Amino acid sequence: MRFVDEYRDSKLVKIFTKNIVKNVSQPWTIMEICGGQTHSIFKYGIDQLLPPEITLIHGPGCPVCVTSIELIDYALIIANLPNVIFCSFGDMLRVPGTSKDLLMVKASGGDVRIVYSPLDSLKIAQENPDKQIVFFAVGFETTAPATAMAVYQAKHQNIKNFSLLVSHVLVPPAMKMLLSSPNCTVQGFLAAGHVCTITGYEDYQAISNKHKIPIIVTGFEPLDILKGIYQCVLQLESGKFECKNQYFRSVKIEGNILAKQLVQEIFTTVSRCWRGIGEISESGLSLRPEYQFYDALNRFKISKDKTVQSAYPEVCISGDIMQGQKKPYDCPAFGNVCTPESPLGAPMVSSEGTCSAYYRYRSHSPQP
Repeated sequence: MRFVDEYRDSKLVKIFTKNIVKNVSQPWTIMEICGGQTHSIFKYGIDQLLPPEITLIHGPGCPVCVTSIELIDYALIIANLPNVIFCSFGDMLRVPGTSKDLLMVKASGGDVRIVYSPLDSLKIAQENPDKQIVFFAVGFETTAPATAMAVYQAKHQNIKNFSLLVSHVLVPPAMKMLLSSPNCTVQGFLAAGHVCTITGYEDYQAISNKHKIPIIVTGFEPLDILKGIYQCVLQLESGKFECKNQYFRSVKIEGNILAKQLVQEIFTTVSRCWRGIGEISESGLSLRPEYQFYDALNRFKISKDKTVQSAYPEVCISGDIMQGQKKPYDCPAFGNVCTPESPLGAPMVSSEGTCSAYYRYRSHSPQP
């Protein structure tokens, strides 16, 4: 299959693995920022091909994982309201809030539906004019344009029974936060190609220059990731720090201009709380004033300071895991108290979560 098989070529994988081994002379720590890359790394055993000098750590690049407990609890409140059809991507249904999750609301009679696009929710609104349709808008810059298009169409088609619970988050502010932490061990980044397909990578160049760190925009196939690691190692070994685009078959420096314009028309940037991490300045999207009619929190008059208790299991260290400071094996709950069937933290729930990747593709206990 074109654009797949050639990026899984075992001969080329061996060549790039040898090139990495040949060019590395000291220990380096590289973070892949995207959960999709994390799963590819473990699925294809890329981490096991690398020399011991290369340590891969895993960033907060899973939008399901970083959605705050507060927003999950708001979702639970709204989904429990009469006359509401609550629409969400499937991964969100099992993410625990303070006391339960959306799947439990559905089991108890709430009208909670899995959709594959916010435009599916808009169609449901058209088909159910006597119901209030709420879409849980979760995702990084990759999914924001589709959400923006749904709002744009709702306004221009005068669809009034549609609204959003917005939880979109942005990658560059999270990278800046990680690099500013006194506990940061990141020496190089693999940036997410699908995000940069929308946004471009000019912002990443600024981060690279300010923090003197190489950033390689790369994809999700084995060769994409190995080429990204190779380019990162070459820079680290030579003392360079630039943002380079390995994923040139999809990413341009300016990104998708039309998609960015639509997002900018509908949304504005705000500070947002990331689950297990805390508030990150200018890291979220919120509806602009002229589109506040479509904000579910406003529509249902949900108080943001009285309805939510931000409880979190003390044993869960998912915040440290998502910041690359610890790995799932360091968590006492991993694989016993916390499993995909009974997750404590979102990284075990999501298909892009780090804990889920370790549980699925590795032994449930550390390797000797």
